[in-house]
Amino acid sequence: MERYRRPPAEKDQLTAADEVTSRTVGLLTEQPPTAGPQSISRRLWSERRIPAALTALSVAAAAGTLLVDVIRVRAGQPAAAWRRHLADELASRPLDDTLIQAGGAVLAVLGLWLIVLALTPGLRHRLPLKTPAAQMHAVLDRKAAELRMRDAAMRVPGVSAARVRFSRKRATARADVRFRTPADVQADVRTALLQELDQLALAHQPSLRVRVRPRRP
Repeated sequence: MERYRRPPAEKDQLTAADEVTSRTVGLLTEQPPTAGPQSISRRLWSERRIPAALTALSVAAAAGTLLVDVIRVRAGQPAAAWRRHLADELASRPLDDTLIQAGGAVLAVLGLWLIVLALTPGLRHRLPLKTPAAQMHAVLDRKAAELRMRDAAMRVPGVSAARVRFSRKRATARADVRFRTPADVQADVRTALLQELDQLALAHQPSLRVRVRPRRP
């Protein structure tokens, strides 16, 4: 029977550890939650990997080809045929030529596209959320937000079908009314969707537009 007994020293150690753990848990539960203003997370910026890779490859290919031809000319060899042809075309064609204008328009559109990509964050399918700290960033997928809003609208009595779409500044909901008065259903849908928007905790609260239409059986 003696070999099944716990040694007194080991029993005392376990008791002391339990007391320390209990005191630690008590202190943690007694501490009040940190109160402070919530930080609004900004919209995340897209990495633009594909446009950046295509731009880098195009510039590298053009610069490499031109550099190789310049090295050949410096080494005493004649310039490449494409380079001579390009120089002749640029020297002989007037500025009002159709080909010159079309090429300039294409280059201008590409340049404008790159500027837009550089100055806009992108990631339009992700909605920023409010966070408790400025260093924390959280986003919600736009489709997930639309599904949650649609489910909230479908829980309203009288709604047989619903669809919600998010834009940058507006959330538009359309619902089909099977029974009840459309005005009453519209008011209930608006109330339910406003409550759901508060639960989503979006950084930028969109304006809500609700449209209902009676659906005939």
